[in-house]
Formats: sequence, C-alpha cells, structure tokens
Amino acid sequence: MLPLLLLAFWLQAADPAAEGMKALEGQRYDEAAKLFAQAVEKDKDDLSAQFHLGLSLSLLNRDGEAIAAYKKVLAAKPGLYEAQLNLGVLHLRQKQFAEAAALLDEARKQKPAEYRPNYYMGEALLGLSKPEEAEAPLRAALQADAKRPEAMVAMGRALARQGRVKESATWFEGAAQTEASYRDALLELASHYEQSKNREGAIAIYKQFPDNAGARERMGVLLLESGQAADAVAELEGAVKTSPTAANRFALATAYLKAKQNDKALPLIAAAVQQEPRNVELRLTLGRLLREAKNLPAAAQEFYNAAQADAKATAAWRELASTLFLLGNYQGTLGAFDKLRALGEETPAQWYLRALCYDRMQLYKEALPAYEKFLAVSDGKSPEEEFKARQRIRVVKKVLEKK
Repeated sequence: MLPLLLLAFWLQAADPAAEGMKALEGQRYDEAAKLFAQAVEKDKDDLSAQFHLGLSLSLLNRDGEAIAAYKKVLAAKPGLYEAQLNLGVLHLRQKQFAEAAALLDEARKQKPAEYRPNYYMGEALLGLSKPEEAEAPLRAALQADAKRPEAMVAMGRALARQGRVKESATWFEGAAQTEASYRDALLELASHYEQSKNREGAIAIYKQFPDNAGARERMGVLLLESGQAADAVAELEGAVKTSPTAANRFALATAYLKAKQNDKALPLIAAAVQQEPRNVELRLTLGRLLREAKNLPAAAQEFYNAAQADAKATAAWRELASTLFLLGNYQGTLGAFDKLRALGEETPAQWYLRALCYDRMQLYKEALPAYEKFLAVSDGKSPEEEFKARQRIRVVKKVLEKK
C-alpha cells in the first residue's frame, strides 16, 4: 500500500488530459469526457482539453454539450479548422443547417480540396433546400474521393431536386454498386422517377426488390395507374402478405376493384378499417362497397362512423344522407342534410331529396317550399326531377287547400 504522502503526490501529479487521451484512443468516451472536463476545470485556457472534451461528447451523441465546448474553443481561437469543421457537423446533425453552412463554408475556404468540408457543406445546402448551390461542393468532395457512396447519394439528390433526374441516376446507381448497404439508394431514385412521371423507370427499380413490401406496394400502384390491374394484383398481394398494413390492404383492394373482383376487396377494406378506425377514406370506401353489396344498414353505419371520425367530412354526410334515404329513414336523411348545410353545402339534388322526405312523411307544409326551392336552384339542369317536382307541387297544394 502506498504511503499517504506518496499517494497524495501521485494524485496531484496525475494529468487528466493525458489520461483522457488514452481513454479516447481506447474508445472509452464516457471516461474521456469526464477526464477532459476535469482538465478544463483545472486549466480553463487548455484549448486542447476543451477541443477533446467536445470530441468526446460528440462521440457520446451529447451534441448540445459538444456544441458548447467547441464554441468555447472558437471563441478563444477563431478560425481553428478542426473546431469549425466538427462544430459544423454537429449543427448539421441537429438539422441546424444555416449554422452548419456558415461554419463549413469557412472550413472549406481553408482546405478547399479536402473531402469532409465539401461533403458536409453540400449536405447543409441540401438541408437549406439549395440543391443548385450544393452541387459545387459535392463535386469537389467527389473529386477528392470519388468512391464515397454517401457523397454519391448527396449528388444524386442535388441533381434530382433540380429536376435533372436522368443525370442523378448515375450517382444513385454508383452508390448502390460501390457499397451494398447503399442499395436502398435505388429506391430513392425510383421515387424521383415517380415524381417525374417516369413510371417505367420506377417499376424497373421496384422489380429489383421483391422482398421489400414497400417497393412491391409502390410497383402495384404504378401498374394499377398504368391500367395493368392483373399485374398490380399480384404485386400487391405479395406486399400484403409481407406487410399487412392498412395502406397495403387499401392498395390491394383498389386493385381488386379495378380488376372487377369486388368480393375480394370488401374483407381487405374491413380489415384496414380495423387497423385505422379513424381513417375517413377507408370507412367511406367500406361503406360504398357494402352499399354496392346491398347491405344498406351496414353501409349507413360506416358512413356515420366516417362522419364521427371527422365531423367536417362532407363526403361522409353526403353518403350517409343518400343511404338513409334508400333505407326510408327520412328523418335521418334530413338530419344529414342539416349537417351539410351547416358545413356550407346545399345542392339542387339535396333540396329535391329534402322535398321528397317531407312529402313521404306527409309534412306537406315543409315539402312545398322545398320543392319550390329545388326548382329555383335547379334552373333546368334536371328536367326529369323538375317535372316530377311540379307534379308534386300541384298535388301538395291541393292537399293543403283541403286542410
């Protein structure tokens, strides 16, 4: 056991900065951060310890503390390249793109041929939605190191976001060929093909990902849009089997409907509704399928559920009104029309159905002005219904005269 005086001397002589370097080199980042913090506390002018404190904290993903540490370094020594670069990368990681770009631009000026400041500057400019400006630093980065897949992807994005999708393909494909982990870059290229209306190009890429449910779903949708419903069904069935999400089920159901296989669509939509009960579009689709299958009570319930999920969904109230009318629920129909009126929607067809509801409920005082309102707003656009309305007005007036 060391004598107490010798132990005290050893503790006093110990260099936390040196020990911190050993911990940093050994990838013991938490230990390194603590030691460099001790070194900074011991000597606030030790810029090396302050810099390596920032580095250790960044490796621990304690970005806020790391940013503060690097700012102290730059306050004491403005223009220090490594501090500018590392602080810029941290701001980039935090999606603080303007702050990142300012620092990385300064770093680039010091070392314009280096890979890292150019690559990260390009990423910062992409984050600022400046793909045209991002192109130059990204080209400089690739000139410094032509085999970096992350820079290839960034260049692909810069070109694609300028509308130069054909040029971008070289870079996305290059990244995928350079490193297997970047193969998904092709899916990003496919999405750009979709945006530029190049369905064939997108489909060709999606075919390369048969085990990817998302890719199969997108390919199915594109095939469906191209009028290839049968091929779309096969792809979307595979997508649902791999990933039975509400979106995939809805897409497959749509394909079944286009392929005239409505009986297969209904259970899929019902399952999707169970997954997303507040999805108005799913409930409306299910309601329409049920109505087509002559199950009017169930259809009305789905339209009602859609309206409850979003009280401002005019389509839900509209579908509910027409279905309740078919069921002979005239009071419910009028209630749905009242909701539509409150939402700012009144159409000639709604006034006609209102009049019919009142008429069939023998509420002739209400039916007469409703028929008259219909004739006023229809203005000759529905001659058959207008003829019927005029006939009913005569009958209703006679009934009212007898009372």
